[in-house]
Amino acid sequence: MKFQLALDRLTKEECFAILEETALYIDWIEVGTGVIKEYGMSIVRDIKAAYPQKILVADMKTCDAGKHEALQAFEAGADIMTVMAFSADKTIIDALEAAKKSNKRVMVDLLGVTDSHRLKELQRMGVDLVGLHHGKDMQLEKEMSGDLLMLAQGSTDLEVAIAGGITKESLPALLDKKLTALIIGSAITKAANPGQEAKEMKEVAKRFEIDHPTSS
Repeated sequence: MKFQLALDRLTKEECFAILEETALYIDWIEVGTGVIKEYGMSIVRDIKAAYPQKILVADMKTCDAGKHEALQAFEAGADIMTVMAFSADKTIIDALEAAKKSNKRVMVDLLGVTDSHRLKELQRMGVDLVGLHHGKDMQLEKEMSGDLLMLAQGSTDLEVAIAGGITKESLPALLDKKLTALIIGSAITKAANPGQEAKEMKEVAKRFEIDHPTSS
């Protein structure tokens, strides 16, 4: 299970300072939508140049112009870009085709999706990576529900990442799920010591893998 660090609502300087502290403990770097809106593709290029060995996710949240925005992200160095599940099928298909030609990937963000019908449609289009997303505003109203996890757990052909206010305390409940990546944001980026927090969360995951070797 990968740790994806979501860098959002941060300045460029804060992004790089946090990465310097946490790079040893994370696997994927996500350049958040807000950061991309503030700095454009230049920050995607800069982070990829600084951390070429990391998988870089550009959280574009594309909902139109799938080919154009996918190519923007990939040409800037992103390995994965995101498209919203509610987008037109053509938008998603165009992004997938751009990814295939670039040897990159698309993660479809399931924000707002509440049943498996759309998930099946996405799979028929060729989607193989999705993000279960309990949004920032939703977190203010209620905690992540088990229904969100159930949405994609039955789809064995899908890789699944999950985001939604994950903390060191809530982390253990997710470690036995069939997840590709845990997307962790403010629990690390807003911590007094981001490096220490990332290290401790990684240690929780490693201890679980040692105690439950068949689950990893």
